[in-house]
Amino acid sequence: MKSLNPGHIDEKFLEAWAAQQVDSVAERLQPFADLRTQAVEKHLEKVLDAFSVERVGTQHFASLTGYGHGDQGRAVIDRVFARVLSAEKAAVRLQFVSGTHAIAAALFGVLRPGDCLLSITGRPYDTLQEVIGLRKSDQGSLSEFGITYKEIPLTKRGTINVDSLDQALEVPRRMIFIQRSCGYTWRPPLSIDLIGEICQRIHIKQPDCICFVDNCYGEFVETKEPLEVGADLIAGSLIKNLGGTITPTGGYVAGRADLVEQACFRLTAPGIGSEGGTGFDLNRIILQGLFLAPQMVAEALIGADLVAGVFDQLGFLVQPSLGAMRSDLIQAVQLRDPDALKVVCRAFQRSSPIGSYLDPVPALMPGYDSHLVMAGGTFIDGSTSEFSADAPLRPPYNIFVQGGTHRAHIKIALKRTLVALCKAGLVKMPQTV
Repeated sequence: MKSLNPGHIDEKFLEAWAAQQVDSVAERLQPFADLRTQAVEKHLEKVLDAFSVERVGTQHFASLTGYGHGDQGRAVIDRVFARVLSAEKAAVRLQFVSGTHAIAAALFGVLRPGDCLLSITGRPYDTLQEVIGLRKSDQGSLSEFGITYKEIPLTKRGTINVDSLDQALEVPRRMIFIQRSCGYTWRPPLSIDLIGEICQRIHIKQPDCICFVDNCYGEFVETKEPLEVGADLIAGSLIKNLGGTITPTGGYVAGRADLVEQACFRLTAPGIGSEGGTGFDLNRIILQGLFLAPQMVAEALIGADLVAGVFDQLGFLVQPSLGAMRSDLIQAVQLRDPDALKVVCRAFQRSSPIGSYLDPVPALMPGYDSHLVMAGGTFIDGSTSEFSADAPLRPPYNIFVQGGTHRAHIKIALKRTLVALCKAGLVKMPQTV
C-alpha cells in the first residue's frame, strides 16, 4: 500500500491508481464483454450470407468512370447492403457526405409541398434542424418548400409519448420521423422492440404513413434492424457503424424500393436516381468495411460499457446506465463542469493515433447551435466509429463518447483521463493505491 504525500503530485502513483480503477471496471464488466463478442458471429453470418448470395468477387472492386451507368460494383454493394439491412432496396453512395446528407436526401426526395413531417422523438439532432428549417433561413430548408413540421416531445423517462402520438395520428401524416440514437439529448436510445411497436401502431391507424428511422449509430447493435420490425425507410452514415472504421466517406438509404429511389432522385437528379454515380474504385473498401463492421461495433460497445463504468465509479451520471440495454454506440457522461469537459476531451485527443498533439478547443461547427468541443484523432476525419467524443459547451456539460476499434485503446484513454482529471483538481485525489 502506498500513500500520496499531500501537496505533492506523484505521477507514478496517479498512473497506478488510474490503472487500478479502469482495470477493476473492465474485470467487473467481463461478462458483458463476452456477450458483445458472442453477438459478432450472428451479425457476421448475415454479412457473409449476403456476400455469398450476391456472388461478390474481385471483379466488383473496380468502378466505372464518368456517369457510372451500369456499374456492377455499385449494384452489388447496393444488393449486399439491402440483404444485410432486410431492405427491398438500398443505395450506398460515397456522394453522401454524411448521415445528415443521406437523411436530408430522403426527406427532400419523399416529401412534397403541403406534406407534414412529424418527429415523435422530440427535437432532432442539431444538424437536421437547419434541414427542417428550425434554425436560420434562406438555405432551402424543408419549410421554405412548403413542408410543415411538428414534433412530440419525449416523456420524462426519455421514451415516446404514445398518447400524444395517437392524438397526432387523428390528422393524416405523410411521414413520421424517429431518431434512434440520443443525439445530444440525455435519454436512452430507442430499442428495436419499441421502434417495432411504434411502427405497428402508426401503420394500423394510417397504413400509408411512412415510418422513417434515423439509424445512425444503431447498425449491428441489436439482433434486428428497424426495417425488420416495420420501418419503411432508414438512413445512416458509412463513417459510423457500417463502414467498419475504414470506409472513407459516404452514407446509405434503405427500405421500400420506391422511397429509396425518390431519395436518389434528390441525390442525383430526377430520371437518374440510383442509376448514376461512380464508386471511385473504393468498392473494395466499402465491402471490406461492412465485413469488419460487426467486430468494430462489438469493440465500440465494450468501450462504451467501460466509459460508463469508470465515470459511474467516479460519481458522475451516465446514460445509458451501467448494465442497461444498448441500442446505439453512444455513451453520455454528465460532467457538470466546462473545465472537466475540456480536460476529458484533451486527454482523449492526446490518446489518439492521429493529431495527438492538437488541443481541442470550443468552436462553432456548421449545422450546430452551440460551440462544440470535439476529440477525434481518427484515421477517417470525423469518423465516429473510431474512438471519439464531442460535447456542446452548454450546461450540464454532457460529453458524448462513441466508437472504438479495440477496447485496449479505450482503456488507455480512460487511464490517462483519470490522471488528467486528478491533476486538474476535478476528481478527488486518491490517498492510497
